[in-house]
Amino acid sequence: MSKSATTSVTTWSMEQTSPDDLPDHDPDIPSGVRIERAEVPSPEFSRFLYTAVGGDLSWTDRLPWTYERWLAHLERPGVETWVAYEHGTPAGYIELDPQPEGAVEIVYFGLMERFRGRRIGGCLLSFGAARAWDLAGRWPERKPTERVWLHTCSKDGPHALANYARRGFRVFEVKTEEEPDVAAPGPWPGARGGETG
Repeated sequence: MSKSATTSVTTWSMEQTSPDDLPDHDPDIPSGVRIERAEVPSPEFSRFLYTAVGGDLSWTDRLPWTYERWLAHLERPGVETWVAYEHGTPAGYIELDPQPEGAVEIVYFGLMERFRGRRIGGCLLSFGAARAWDLAGRWPERKPTERVWLHTCSKDGPHALANYARRGFRVFEVKTEEEPDVAAPGPWPGARGGETG
């Protein structure tokens, strides 16, 4: 019996515990870029963002989700998706998910491959973290934010950890585990490696 291949993956859990941890509440957004909240829950749009951004980063946990599960998640009070557009084209997104006791998790954050390395990500992260801190102002039923946190791992982009640190996030836990090797699926079947499937 052959043993399945694994990869050692390090996960950093990071947090801000005050809005003052965020060094720039009003980031200098590059010309042609705007950031908007997707206010209408749309499983189709959210799944598109998830696969387009995470396809080459081995994001696979939501791929089995049904339409109904996507909708139930997106309709939870306080869940927000903020999308960065460059000249009208979606470039990336950040998803906020309020947790108990005033915590807000940045569940997903990233850019599509062709938009990386152009200062959009740093602006989107600063903007999204600020929206996590003022989330209760848009959702009065939610407790005011007392903590913003996230996970990043060694499968994410090479600059992810430094990008979070520059925005005032501090590491509070580090774990290294063996995970099964999973081929990055790309944003759609055949988008990577010249497959024609």
